[in-house]
Amino acid sequence: MRLNVTAMLFRIKPVVFFLLIILVFTGSSCHVGRYFWWNYADIHDQYRFPAVPVHTGNKPFLFHETTKPLFIPVQKHNVTGITYSSFESMLEDEGTVSFLILRNDTIVYEHYSDGYNQQSVLPSFSVSKVFLSALTGIAFAEGKINNTAQQIGDFLPEIRDTLVKKITIAQLLNMRAGLDFTESYGSPFGLMPKYYYGTNLDKYVAKLRLKNPPGLQYEYQSASSLLLSMVLEKATHKPINQYLEEKIWIPLGMESDANWNIDSRKHQNIKSFCCLNARTRDFARFGRLYLNKGNWNGIQIVPAGWVATSMRIINDSRDSQEFPYTYQWRVCHEQAIFAKGVLGQYIYVYPGKNIVIVRFGKKAGKMHWPALFKEIVQSDCI
Repeated sequence: MRLNVTAMLFRIKPVVFFLLIILVFTGSSCHVGRYFWWNYADIHDQYRFPAVPVHTGNKPFLFHETTKPLFIPVQKHNVTGITYSSFESMLEDEGTVSFLILRNDTIVYEHYSDGYNQQSVLPSFSVSKVFLSALTGIAFAEGKINNTAQQIGDFLPEIRDTLVKKITIAQLLNMRAGLDFTESYGSPFGLMPKYYYGTNLDKYVAKLRLKNPPGLQYEYQSASSLLLSMVLEKATHKPINQYLEEKIWIPLGMESDANWNIDSRKHQNIKSFCCLNARTRDFARFGRLYLNKGNWNGIQIVPAGWVATSMRIINDSRDSQEFPYTYQWRVCHEQAIFAKGVLGQYIYVYPGKNIVIVRFGKKAGKMHWPALFKEIVQSDCI
């Protein structure tokens, strides 16, 4: 968690406060000023950074919509210890702005709150990592990547450290790169704030070093996802937003254009470890792609074998909640997978009942969302 610096600003001297403002508005390359001014990531961050477009086509794929919305019973939840008057009141109290349940191509439940609606474009934060995974599988199928054991130095000669160049694509996918990189916002001078708020990702990546031998152990590092996207751009000779547009956004018939935030207009590096912004129903379409083993209405978009691997436990990689981690997805023992973002953004895919659940929020809240998703899909109400 990042420091709560809002209160700190009221205790510092006016001259320091004035200098911070100068850092933000006149020193655009200084991520420290942005850190203090914007502080913790929030749902409005998509508007604070420039972005590049991800266009859709002119043939949207439309879901069926139920005439009898799903009723989800209310009960006391173990995590919050609260009994809510309705499922909707729970969603809103926990900071949810959109919640969608898809089954068999029919939207059986859809709820928006706090001024958001079906047309709202929402930030995905780290949910964007699973899009990188899918694109890696596509690039592999197209022969642009030899295999997941290929070293990233084949694509990124600008990296200075010869040991970093030996990291494999599989090690990036599974967060086992061994980089000297801490996924923490506790200090404005740390690497993660620099990557999130900074304006020249190429410069930062070139200086990466190792902390541990690659492949030795799991450590969640957004720098691994950034390296993966840079490999993809070199392998495909296309910016990652254009590759996403061509291979996923248009073929899946997404209903709306999306956008992907970049570090700065000068350097145009896509913040691929986060920051893909789109509508809730379009995130559900992506979930449907994995629900159908990478096949979209008869066309194999992502290799079936790639999707199958993404849904398996393949090593001892475990996230902070002890969920197995494979190819940028979390894997559940009930044969489900989910993507996760910092404010409680989720795409949950459950093949057992052909269900996709999408939850986006302005905060994660106290709810253990994967446990709630499991509770819903295993209930009699659906």
